[in-house]
Amino acid sequence: MSKQTINPQTLYASTQYGFSHAVKSSRNTTIHCAGQVAWDKDYNVVGGNDIGAQARQALANLKEVLAAAGAGIEDIVRLRTYVVNHQPEYLEPIGMALGEFYGDVTPAANTWIGVQALAMPDFLVEIEATAEINESALL
Repeated sequence: MSKQTINPQTLYASTQYGFSHAVKSSRNTTIHCAGQVAWDKDYNVVGGNDIGAQARQALANLKEVLAAAGAGIEDIVRLRTYVVNHQPEYLEPIGMALGEFYGDVTPAANTWIGVQALAMPDFLVEIEATAEINESALL
């Protein structure tokens, strides 16, 4: 089994924090994406205290990571959504961001997990994904 780490130049440098944005392994290729947060390339938190805006940025980052690994939204098989101090009123803004992200694609499995905190105090949401692609079909 071979493994390739994916760290797009269009995103912030992550290896200094102990993770790659994704890992691509060969077989029926599975792509394991690190949780994405609302950081832009320059480490600015996009969205401030707006959890929906932070979710949209995290999903935009996730889309960039998937594209760099040769996958798309349609290849996602699993999401995990971590929400700081989850409250029921967060379902609507994050759900809307997920709906915009998927568009006409049927959403993958998703587990929503309420957490006390994330890596940085300004992060309100973190979203990680697993995707699968059949690279032999691309040849």
